[in-house]
Amino acid sequence: MSDNSSASLRTPIVAVLGHVDHGKTSLLDRIRGSAVSEGEAGAITQHIGATAVPLETVAEMAGDLVMVEDFDLPGLLFIDTPGHHSFSTLRSRGGALADIAILVVDVNDGFQPQTEEAIDILRRTGTPFVVAANKVDTTPGWNPNENSAIKPSYDAQSDNARQRLDTNLYQIIGELSDSGFSADLYWRVQDFQKNIGVVPVSAMTGEGVADLLAVLMGLSQRFMKAEMEINVAGPGEGTVLEVKEERGFGSTLDVVVYDGTIAEGDTIVVGASNEPIVTEVRALLQPRPNAEIRVEKRFDRVESVGAAAGIKIAAPDLDAALAGAPVRVVRDRSVEDVIAEVEAELAEIEVDTEENGVVVKADTLGSLEAMANALKEAEVPILRAEVGDIAPRDVAVAGTANEPEHRAILGFNVDVLANAERELENSEVKLFADDVIYQLVEEYDGFVTELKRAQQETILDKIVRPARFRILEDHVFRQSNPAVVGVEVMAGTMKNNMRVVKFEGNEPTRVGELSGIQEQGDDVSEARAGSRVSVAIDGPTVGRQIDEGDELWIELPEKHAKILEQELKSEIPADELEALSGYLAKRRKRDPFWGK
Repeated sequence: MSDNSSASLRTPIVAVLGHVDHGKTSLLDRIRGSAVSEGEAGAITQHIGATAVPLETVAEMAGDLVMVEDFDLPGLLFIDTPGHHSFSTLRSRGGALADIAILVVDVNDGFQPQTEEAIDILRRTGTPFVVAANKVDTTPGWNPNENSAIKPSYDAQSDNARQRLDTNLYQIIGELSDSGFSADLYWRVQDFQKNIGVVPVSAMTGEGVADLLAVLMGLSQRFMKAEMEINVAGPGEGTVLEVKEERGFGSTLDVVVYDGTIAEGDTIVVGASNEPIVTEVRALLQPRPNAEIRVEKRFDRVESVGAAAGIKIAAPDLDAALAGAPVRVVRDRSVEDVIAEVEAELAEIEVDTEENGVVVKADTLGSLEAMANALKEAEVPILRAEVGDIAPRDVAVAGTANEPEHRAILGFNVDVLANAERELENSEVKLFADDVIYQLVEEYDGFVTELKRAQQETILDKIVRPARFRILEDHVFRQSNPAVVGVEVMAGTMKNNMRVVKFEGNEPTRVGELSGIQEQGDDVSEARAGSRVSVAIDGPTVGRQIDEGDELWIELPEKHAKILEQELKSEIPADELEALSGYLAKRRKRDPFWGK
């Protein structure tokens, strides 16, 4: 292996995704911990937001599964903030920043909503991945073999334990198939470009971790070598992980560099909330090894850093920088050209906004984009979408919405500033905050459904309801002033104080107004279909305008009939719908467009 090739091959960047509690962090910790115990303390480098595990250490951890001489990639760089959050945040020129991903699935739980979400992101970005079927040690009857490769440990288990694990593993393989991915246990996969390898692992016992590293190295070496070829001496390119205040440095950027080199003194262009920032690197900072973390100086200054690595950049004027935005070193190009590059990349993440809609805030550009995609699928319009914590102006903007359902802020993985908390308390704006996108969208959806139901109930309360009723024979208690008669409600809801009509042919004649309803001697405000009640009707005289056996109707204003038929049809009971249909049929025989 010539020096030249290794100099130009960068470390593949590995992201870890999966459902909450399926063991993403434990698995990362296991890989880190094993790397430290296998090698010297310096075997791994804790970068900003990433952990570099060199090839020699991977080989020591993987035993016979990885031979140093078979590889010319320098090792693996694990992104330390597990989850889609980091994955969708981290972009490089329009794609995912991670070259390869580990999808962690709890072998007992199988696919969960966030697993589906992760699969979605992997499919959309076309990122190759392996599945770590975690927690094999929780299989009933499992005998753990600390840090063993998985196949010998699997072969050493009892038939019962193996069968139980197989059932769970094939459940996951089936779920991958349902999502459009052909998969199998990794030792049975012939072609990793066509099939996804499933690696049974335990973050607790370390079983299968060697296999996972071997598969990651193998995939990277075989299929990504061309993509890992970079001009190490070229101008550095990276993605902002986080914008942080550091004592003595002011605003700093945590950046993952995926191409070229960044050096102290370089002019850089950084994506920001308005114009891109042009500034000069004052210092490049790396965390000190853990042993020295107690020392006041938490960082070591380095003169330059080459891809792939995580680094903290201290430079003037970084306040408006955006997490997830590109960082570019200018070097021997014109500043204008580099600004144009950064702007073009930011334009790819523009969120379509509309005249009306909700306010969306997210922690990074990538997660803002993921939020926008999820809301688009749920047909939720967006008025404004920005990176950053929820501030008073967000509350003010959301408060101006015409529709109550749009007076909402959806915050993904962000805090609410104290002064915005006060604004929220004094406004009608609803805040939905979560660090799981699908849950955020579901919560908002539930709110809209509930709001619409409440609105319809309010409308129903204010609207005249249809009813058809019949005066019972031998039930005239008083002839007039008011007429008091016994009636049976045939269909609909009869309410007090409503006007009463009688149809002569298809012509309704108003006969009076209900001024009282009594059921078994008690005053009631309404009577439903099937009930028999006595009613007082102001206006008519029994024997003249009304008579025993007459069919009477509650008079429906045309506007109310239209709302009932067009908007509230699904909200009213079947017998009320029948009364409405009967009333409309009579009116429309005379005027076909009545109530339309």
